[in-house]
Amino acid sequence: MKKFAKLLEEVIFSPSRNKKIILLKCYLEQTSDPDRGYAIAALTGKLSFHSIKNSDLKNLIKSKVDPFLFDMSYDYVGDMAETISLIWPTKVKNSVPNLTDFINFISTNEKNIVLNYISDVLDRANQTERWSIIKLLTGGMRIGLSEKIAKLSLSEYGNQKIEKIEKIWHGLRPPYKDLFDWLDKKKPEPVINHLKIFHPMMLSHPIDEKRDFKDFKPQDFIAEWKWDGIRVQIVIAHEKTTIFSRNGDDISCSFPELKFLSDVNVVVDGELLVGIDCKPMPFNDLQKRLNRKKVSKKYTEAYPAFVKLYDILFHMKEDLRGSSFCKRRKILEQWYKLNRQEKIDISEIISFNSLVDLKKLKQEHTEFKDGYEGLMLKKKKSLYVSGRPRGLWFKWKRNPKYIDAILMYAQRGHGKRSSYYSDFTFGLWSNGSIVPIGKAYSGFTNDELNKLDKFVRKNTVNKFGPVREVKKEIIFEVAFDSIARSKRHKSGIALRFPRISRIRWDKPVNEVEDLIEIMKMYGIEK
Repeated sequence: MKKFAKLLEEVIFSPSRNKKIILLKCYLEQTSDPDRGYAIAALTGKLSFHSIKNSDLKNLIKSKVDPFLFDMSYDYVGDMAETISLIWPTKVKNSVPNLTDFINFISTNEKNIVLNYISDVLDRANQTERWSIIKLLTGGMRIGLSEKIAKLSLSEYGNQKIEKIEKIWHGLRPPYKDLFDWLDKKKPEPVINHLKIFHPMMLSHPIDEKRDFKDFKPQDFIAEWKWDGIRVQIVIAHEKTTIFSRNGDDISCSFPELKFLSDVNVVVDGELLVGIDCKPMPFNDLQKRLNRKKVSKKYTEAYPAFVKLYDILFHMKEDLRGSSFCKRRKILEQWYKLNRQEKIDISEIISFNSLVDLKKLKQEHTEFKDGYEGLMLKKKKSLYVSGRPRGLWFKWKRNPKYIDAILMYAQRGHGKRSSYYSDFTFGLWSNGSIVPIGKAYSGFTNDELNKLDKFVRKNTVNKFGPVREVKKEIIFEVAFDSIARSKRHKSGIALRFPRISRIRWDKPVNEVEDLIEIMKMYGIEK
């Protein structure tokens, strides 16, 4: 635990990406199994302790110090792990358990025993160790060390290409003994069944018209519609269908009607939408199906799901990720022709001869039509490379829409922003009062964040737990992709991807258009 705590402290105070990679590589070299494997799992969010909740840790600290003092301190500091590590009563420091022993005890004992054990360990730990323990238990590291950096560190440590590590990553389990045996050259590369795991997706870059169109050669690219759904990867094997989200979560149970058959085992890539006869409904309708572990017949009938396919990763035992897009597309079309079924469609290729053609297509489809969110441009020779490689796939989304809205509430952020009020709720006038229409936590500079944080602290009119209501004096120009009717929100509307475009320090709140005007502007019936 001491080594792990030191690693976290060094990483959080190292702004350089390369420095973080070096620090983790050194930790791996100096730490034995299985501690280093559990450390990797913790850093990449692969460890969770469901029996211990934040409320348990708060109750634990409140049994040690005055509850009012903790609440005041937590409100000021903004981060629970930091607050507990600072306010925990200091005792004589003794040795703390190693990472493996700590995790094993937490994972194998009853809750009341575990809480007593945590209390004892925190008594024996120093401030940095206490902070690390709480971060480990809550799963919220937020120290600027991403999964990608962890993989790069493993790549450096074992002198292996990161592509090799990424291809097997989702088939590995903590504490990664087989991974380290391979990296240490004790055993061969772990063999992974590609039909049982999620494979890292290839992502696209938002197009920069000035830079990316400067040397654009239309003959090198194909164009597709960008569908307004959620990206999914589907494994169809042995009469079983598994659906993964873009984060690798198995979401099959949320879409029980998506059971596909295939003459061969395949892994395909596409967009999940809702609609009848494979004609997409607005994204707002899809949202009614998301994050539901159990789905009633009412929802599957009202919002039936289907998939638009646009790529294939595996066909039988062949790994196609090293093949060109054109070859993969040909195999996908052949497979689709032989396996046509009700809830699978294939994303069409759009014909164009020039950049002028593309701009015209985008202009004609900037509003919602047939589920289009914009255009995708894919290099014909592009391999299926995980991550976001530049110059291969581009997304050219429809132009954002804008409205002015009034700042209503603020809440502290996370990680580096845990001491700042950086999550903002904004609203519109409706019958003389202000109703919330959305939340955003991006689109402003650090200087603007400092100014907003000071405003929140000085102009709080009410508190609701961690949320502060503020004086209605600041206007945000909010950019968003689309707007739709929503029964889930008090305002009756929902914004798609809202973000703060500008802060209108100059504009008085009585000049903000009201909800009815906004709904009329975007053709939404009340």
